Amino acid sequence: MNAQPFTFAGQHILSVNQFNREAIEYVFHIANQMRPYALREKRTEVLRGAILGNLFFEPSTRTRVSFGTAFNLLGGEVRETVGMSNSALAKGESLYDTARVLSGYSDIIAMRHPQAGSVAEFATGSRVPVLNGGDGANEHPTQALLDLFTIEKECQAHGSTIDGLHIAMIGDLKYGRTVHSLCKLLSLYNNIHFTLIAPKELSMPTGILDTITQAGHKLTITEEFSGSLDADICYQTRVQEERFTSQDEADKFRGKFRLDQQIYTKHFQSKTVIMHPLPRDSRAEANELDNDLNLHPNLAIFRQTDNGVLVRMALFALTLGVETIMQQHERPVLWQTPTKSIL
Repeated sequence: MNAQPFTFAGQHILSVNQFNREAIEYVFHIANQMRPYALREKRTEVLRGAILGNLFFEPSTRTRVSFGTAFNLLGGEVRETVGMSNSALAKGESLYDTARVLSGYSDIIAMRHPQAGSVAEFATGSRVPVLNGGDGANEHPTQALLDLFTIEKECQAHGSTIDGLHIAMIGDLKYGRTVHSLCKLLSLYNNIHFTLIAPKELSMPTGILDTITQAGHKLTITEEFSGSLDADICYQTRVQEERFTSQDEADKFRGKFRLDQQIYTKHFQSKTVIMHPLPRDSRAEANELDNDLNLHPNLAIFRQTDNGVLVRMALFALTLGVETIMQQHERPVLWQTPTKSIL
């Protein structure tokens, strides 16, 4: 791998629009170097003494813990603020003022907020790099990168590449920020076939459709499963009930696109990889991904979450400018740890 395409150090990571294909490939190159640390085969203290401000003003489990874990694995420390009511924002403080204050306590900040554009607004007041952990229904760039990293790994396992990929995206495509960001990244590749399966009320926003078509990719839009789909990837999404004006409105769509072994066998190839950004809604009335798929070798949802740590480690290393010196700060692992075979 040659030198990085442009400087990441000191930059905010707010949108997938910041990335070209060369930049993505460099992030993935660094992410692959993180594997021994994530597997606890060895450790690095390259960020010893550095502090991550992990600011999550909207509920999160995987993303919040993944950011913290990634930073800890590089030797850094994590300070968290969870929930709007637990911050000065509940007292009327502006995002700008919050950013000015908290960036003085941190070396880098990861942030999630329920309003679209809020993380970018926060970044204008921050004195340190800010990574967008999701801003409303707008974007989720680190999730899109880990999804794309997973797609690349799954394609490699089947002897193919992302170029020429057929991906079926299913469910809430209107409010699902993960699919918005992923579509933008996939549009940087060649000859992608997007099959979008969603009720009309939850269809993909026009701006994302324009990005796909303007890049010259094939686009199929339908409201239901039909026939045999020759998709390489089945990417299912959760109904984003928190984006609806009422619970009753969200409930209209709950369970509309369930996936179990029978449906999978009927509509997909035996090699189709199953992905989901998680959390999956396992309640009986939704049951998005049935438990009868839990041991299916093509279920990649837990490989996604493992890959998220690698990608976020890479982004921390790149934005703090330490990606080339990690090995210089390696230390042995002094404890016993189970084999982490998923990675």
